[in-house]
Amino acid sequence: MPTLSDFSARAITGDDQPLAQYAGQVVLVVNTASRCGLTPQYQGLETLYGQYHGQGLVVLGFPCDQFGHQEPGDEAEISDFCSLNYGVSFPMFAKIEVNGDGAHPLYHWLREEKGGILGDAIKWNFTKFLVGRDGTVLKRYAPTTTPDKIAGDIEAALAA
Repeated sequence: MPTLSDFSARAITGDDQPLAQYAGQVVLVVNTASRCGLTPQYQGLETLYGQYHGQGLVVLGFPCDQFGHQEPGDEAEISDFCSLNYGVSFPMFAKIEVNGDGAHPLYHWLREEKGGILGDAIKWNFTKFLVGRDGTVLKRYAPTTTPDKIAGDIEAALAA
């Protein structure tokens, strides 16, 4: 049975990164966008990361331009935007697709593990998946679920 450690992704800096480097940590995987009504969630995600990183949480941001062309920039522009506007210090990755034939293998797996209101399709930017220390998907959250509403589940996963 696959776990998060079975996948890799290209970092926003261009380097291929095996996600096995996050084995044993609680991981929040989020598809992000810079020009979305939900973009201010970057601040909440950074707050969660700052609050729980020392206990074993990592947030992984995956920019996606599949919803309303709300992530039109290249990786350098995305990185600058996240850093300058929200002080993002958690790992960000290169732009990917999360739905359809071109969806990144990580997102094929996440969607299969935890379907949502639209079956397994990702509804919009800022859909979140909480992955436990064992690399399995624990929960899926709607785009409108703000990061602060996930804190209790993160604390439970960190304690498990």
